[in-house]
Amino acid sequence: MVVVLGAIMSILDVTVVNVAINHLSSAFNAPLSTIQWVATGYTLALATVIPVTGWASARFGTKRLYMISIALFVLGSALAGMAWSAESLIAFRVLQGLGGGMIMPAGMTILTQKAGPSRVGQVMSVVGIPMLLGPICGPILGGWLVDDVSWRWIFFINLPIGVVALFLAARILERDTPRPGERLDLLGLVLLSPGLASLIYGLAKGAQDSDFGKPEVLITTVAGAVLVVLFAIRALTARVPLIDLRLVKRRSVAAAAGTMVLFMCAFMGAMLLLPLYYQVVRHESAFSSGLLLAPQGIGAMFTMPVGGKLTDRIGPGRVVLIGLVVVVGSVAGFTAVLQADTSYWVLGGVLFVMGLGMGMTMMPTMAAAIQTLSHDEVPKASTMLNIIQQVSASIGTALMSVLLAHNLTAKLGGGAGGGGLSAAAKVPPQIMQKIVGPMADAFQSTYWWAVGLLALAFIPALFLPRRKPTGDSSDMPMPMH
Repeated sequence: MVVVLGAIMSILDVTVVNVAINHLSSAFNAPLSTIQWVATGYTLALATVIPVTGWASARFGTKRLYMISIALFVLGSALAGMAWSAESLIAFRVLQGLGGGMIMPAGMTILTQKAGPSRVGQVMSVVGIPMLLGPICGPILGGWLVDDVSWRWIFFINLPIGVVALFLAARILERDTPRPGERLDLLGLVLLSPGLASLIYGLAKGAQDSDFGKPEVLITTVAGAVLVVLFAIRALTARVPLIDLRLVKRRSVAAAAGTMVLFMCAFMGAMLLLPLYYQVVRHESAFSSGLLLAPQGIGAMFTMPVGGKLTDRIGPGRVVLIGLVVVVGSVAGFTAVLQADTSYWVLGGVLFVMGLGMGMTMMPTMAAAIQTLSHDEVPKASTMLNIIQQVSASIGTALMSVLLAHNLTAKLGGGAGGGGLSAAAKVPPQIMQKIVGPMADAFQSTYWWAVGLLALAFIPALFLPRRKPTGDSSDMPMPMH
């Protein structure tokens, strides 16, 4: 419960704020290009701080690191709620991100070390609940707070949750033993943190503008990719690397990483499409779009506990393959049913099925990577998996944004569609009625790319462990108290 409280804050905050961007632009009389940094600054802070979490877990202890990260997040939330300008809000969001980036990897480390390999599947299913509910509940909560309360409460709402999480962490989490002698790989940090920040910024900016050819986008994306590659070379040769990429030599870790990259690219990209479809084609508000996405979270809540227990009983390989079949089938369903007037009940049904598959795919994949590791290897593996999630989600979102813009242009011609999604969204209402059909076709076509990527995920998933994990928490070397 302590870890889930922290995870809920960090994940919910991202989607809650995204809904409020237009409102914040008006409140501070700032252009969208400036206020967008409220979201982008937070994401870049996450990318910058995640790489250091594995080292910090060993150096300061996971309990202490977890409490520090929550304290930073709560402090950033309080200051953001009191912001007096767009610039101050952006600065406080960066502070929030520095705390938020460490919450998930530190929390995952605490849980997996405590549970042991025989219960990792169930633990991962618990951690996965806020990861699934955040993107669904965030727009609903954010829309309500912005419309009926105050934009400041999208930040203040974190304070009571954070205070309770801090109090419970101090009381419940076991004291761990820091290892002051743990060296920080400074060169690795200098390569990876700026590299991730630059890569994610370039991908996000390119997707936002539907143009990866701009010098700003091209330079930052390529520079980030080069730094990440240099870090990978460094990590494979350093004695004590920031993140031990040599863990990927183990079949279960490599298979889980490959599955996660393809799955996150496809799934997070696909999840971008439906809210845009509801808002652009069906003219729904952000709040209504959030409500219409709820069936996916409900479906995942049904299968996630079952998937966790099955992972611990029969191994993650079989569970993930079943989940992938369900997800591929549901995403393929959108290619068949997504029209300008498709019943919301039909779309909700497909989303529900997608959630059923999601609950049996993502967290069992993470469990496959972690359950074969020793106690001391878990922190760096958790950090690596969180980085893979962040980068893959950014790549998937950017890829689907570009493909959607291309399809819109192809379906609508050089007029309304010439500027992709942003231009299509500004078309006058009398013209919009004539082009909603082709626009829906563009969304439908884009889903085929998600189906293809998900199908590729079957290849690494075939190499995931298909046997029950051996040992229990007593098999793992525990720190001395």
